[in-house]
Amino acid sequence: MMNRITCIGLAVLMICIGLNSAAAQTVGSTYTSTGPKDCRQIGKPSELDGSTTRACSGKDGLLVLIAEDDLREIVSIGRNRKQAAEEPAAKVWFAPFNSSETTIEWRAVGAKPFAIIQRWHIADNADPDKQGRPNTKAMLVVTRLPPGPVCHVAYVDAIANPTANELARKAADDFARGFACGKDEVKIIGTRGRAVELATMR
Repeated sequence: MMNRITCIGLAVLMICIGLNSAAAQTVGSTYTSTGPKDCRQIGKPSELDGSTTRACSGKDGLLVLIAEDDLREIVSIGRNRKQAAEEPAAKVWFAPFNSSETTIEWRAVGAKPFAIIQRWHIADNADPDKQGRPNTKAMLVVTRLPPGPVCHVAYVDAIANPTANELARKAADDFARGFACGKDEVKIIGTRGRAVELATMR
């Protein structure tokens, strides 16, 4: 009788351990802000072109570096500002004027993030508004995180794809951890729309 009870107890314990292990491997999203009030301004804005750099707190001790120059932005991640500035993501500039939104979605296994997703707006000079200023087209950028280099993994056109957020999360989950920066090409996920066309102009 005791052996049977012991076996049942062990079985229940193993199931609980298995469930806890599965829970720890669950992929989910959390969010942080890169708004100016949530970040630290680095230096003073340039008097020549208004360029700015700010550092924002991310997840798991990571820092988000955002630099704007000539109405174009870069977003990079690192353990500190110097590291973030040296990552491949810090050297990617979209040719048209652009800006990133202030919400970052962090994809993580448990508490360990492996990718971020951020919405960008790319200026379309071929589509001016009534004042002659270019309308912008929205795109989601998936960026892989350390360990390993930080770089863009995938682009999802937010207008051409009604389920852009879901596509970006799936791209992050499927590709970010195994993506080889400098070797693998950035993936275009879903329908290729105007925003992706503008972002990949050279």
